Amino acid sequence: MGRAAEVARLRRLVEAPPCLILLEGEPGIGKSRLVTELLAELPGSHLVGECDDVPEPFPLGVLLEAIRGSAGRLGVLSPVAGALAPLLPELADALPAAPPPLTDPAAERHRLLRAVAAVLAALSPATLLLEDLHWADPATCEFLGYLSTHPVDGLAVVLTTRTVTPGGSTPIHDALARTPPWSVTRVTLGPLDADDVRRLAARTLRLDDPPQRLVATLLDRTAGIPFVVEEVLRTLAERGGDPLADDSVPFVLRDVLLWRLRPLDEATREVLGAAAVLGLAPDQHVLASVLGLDRAAVGAALTAAHRAGLLHDAGDGLRFRHDLARQVVYDLVPRESREWLHLRVARVLEQRLPRPVAQLAHHYRRAGGGADFVRNAEAAADLATERGDDATAASFLLQTMDVAELPRPVRVRLAAKLGRSAIDGLSQAEAIPVLERLLADRRLPPGARGELGLVLGRMLRQQGEALRGYTEIERAVPYLRAPRRKAPALAVLAAPDTVVGRHVDDHLARCAAAESAAVASGDPGAHLAVRIARASLLLELGDPAAWAIITELRASAELADRPREHARACLNWAQGALHAGHPEQAEALLAAGRALVDETGYERLTALVEATELSLDRAAGRLDGLAQRLTRLVASAQRMPVTLLDARADLATVLARTAGGDDERELARRALREVVADARRVGAIWPLVQALSALARLTLAGRPDEAARLATEALTLVRGKGILAWAAEAVLVLTEAAVAAGDPARAAAAVIELEAGIAGRDAPLALAALRRCRKLVPA
Repeated sequence: MGRAAEVARLRRLVEAPPCLILLEGEPGIGKSRLVTELLAELPGSHLVGECDDVPEPFPLGVLLEAIRGSAGRLGVLSPVAGALAPLLPELADALPAAPPPLTDPAAERHRLLRAVAAVLAALSPATLLLEDLHWADPATCEFLGYLSTHPVDGLAVVLTTRTVTPGGSTPIHDALARTPPWSVTRVTLGPLDADDVRRLAARTLRLDDPPQRLVATLLDRTAGIPFVVEEVLRTLAERGGDPLADDSVPFVLRDVLLWRLRPLDEATREVLGAAAVLGLAPDQHVLASVLGLDRAAVGAALTAAHRAGLLHDAGDGLRFRHDLARQVVYDLVPRESREWLHLRVARVLEQRLPRPVAQLAHHYRRAGGGADFVRNAEAAADLATERGDDATAASFLLQTMDVAELPRPVRVRLAAKLGRSAIDGLSQAEAIPVLERLLADRRLPPGARGELGLVLGRMLRQQGEALRGYTEIERAVPYLRAPRRKAPALAVLAAPDTVVGRHVDDHLARCAAAESAAVASGDPGAHLAVRIARASLLLELGDPAAWAIITELRASAELADRPREHARACLNWAQGALHAGHPEQAEALLAAGRALVDETGYERLTALVEATELSLDRAAGRLDGLAQRLTRLVASAQRMPVTLLDARADLATVLARTAGGDDERELARRALREVVADARRVGAIWPLVQALSALARLTLAGRPDEAARLATEALTLVRGKGILAWAAEAVLVLTEAAVAAGDPARAAAAVIELEAGIAGRDAPLALAALRRCRKLVPA
């Protein structure tokens, strides 16, 4: 009712695959009803999966459910599909042999995503419907994000999810927010309007012309939510007579369900209340054990509830007609009784093997059993980590942080696990304040202070808080006892291009300390991280020795065996080569990094690949379409904030270089000022210096004094860092401003300083700028 336009739109999309559709709306708005009717009209193969509200940690669970029964339709598959064999024993005979495990968890996870895509490709043309994605596991959300940019020919994907509240989010919304806008079609269902309610009332109550007061009351009391409107009208039809005859007419869902509960006896109500505690689809075996009844008594009670319209037959057993209805029945159970029922359910589920740890954590938490909840939440987190699902692990561990009576040693242990699980970026916003509160406790043991501080610093850096993150790692280093942990932490502090207020001598000292720690650790991984950092630091310094280290590392087995670190290193070195002015080397390193990202499937480096490619194009003067590409990257690269800030600086610089009129120059000026403000706020020096220099350049023609002030600010920042090559553009603007003012000698000191700072350095960009300065201000 009232969905003709939405159904027509969905049909057009689904009949022209590939496509990915996100159908959103509040609970009860009719998402499931709409897609059920849509699929009934569509020919061909349908793959259907439904997310559980309390799922056990099992990555890609809803997708595996959707394809589990399709063995007879699978033909020849890509060998990568064998990665699903351990997860889908039902399809073992139809899948290739499982490939050997990978040492890189990210690559292993990506191979799993490619395996699901390969199976879906073999099953296409098809329509894949996944319901209630607000409950989906993060791995499923990551796959759907992957699928949005790697569509499967012939596959139409329809997802249903609840609309998030303003400022809120879910993993599926986060995953799809990072995809290009064109890759996902969003369809939002709204409430029924007055005409829809009138037609529904006429059909249900068999009235030719429902009273206007009835329609207005229905709209007011149900907010036009279709499920609630339908339940109210069903109840009014069952009562018979005048629907507006007395004040006891049920016009809200709670009143409807109370009216339906009224004829049920106490024993049936008790079973229904326990069923609501269990979930949408209650297990009769568990209900019988919880209540101490036999199966027949439980079945009779559920049948009575079905006859009363409180449950419906879903084909695989009786279940609540909607989660809204289950929630109302749940809320009608007194709090003490609910807690007792949750405890009884947990005690019954404890007897199952394997233990359903996620459900146990849920029920113990609702029962108020803090210690039992924490025990099972930690077990669920460990299971999720074992299965490569760090985001789910982090969500369980975050919940444990709310338990007030948690002993400090337990809280520290769980917080350390939380930090390791959240470090990849999926739960950082929630984890950061937890770690900050723990680190504020002066009684925190030194070892824990070091580990938690390091994790917090890494998270802050990944969130774009360059200076705060750097400072936290500085604080953590003295408390890190194990050299294998201290070495990579010091290697992070050796990077000069991400933080203000630290001189290059500090970075060199950190790098030397990192090398000593790596030697003491005897850990090849720590030694490799430090060597990569050393090459990056020397590259920024313009030290030719950097290239020998890079060549040696790229030829080493240690780096070859770690493709993710190899890819990240190549991309970082490509950026350093661009900073110095080596576009050919940058191009080669970028190509190597891109190939490694494609090979390993480490999707989270894709933004860094694209940003580096765009920076290279800007440096080479390939500006056609560059602003549009940069704009798309800025809109989608939320996972790498420092890269995002660099990209925004590049975008603003391109806008400034191509501005053809006052309006375009003002747009570029505003974009540069925003980058300057954000870079100052987070303490990121490279984008700050570049944006200040570009803003000075843009201001030079009309306000040379202001241009000189901005360039001087950039130069001052670079002096604090001690890498004078970074100030080449700022010194050139200062020189041009002085010449425009008729006083070229004013810039002589800055030119001399630049010349001394880059003497003997491998810095072609800075040398080119110096030559231009010397033409304006001869020695």
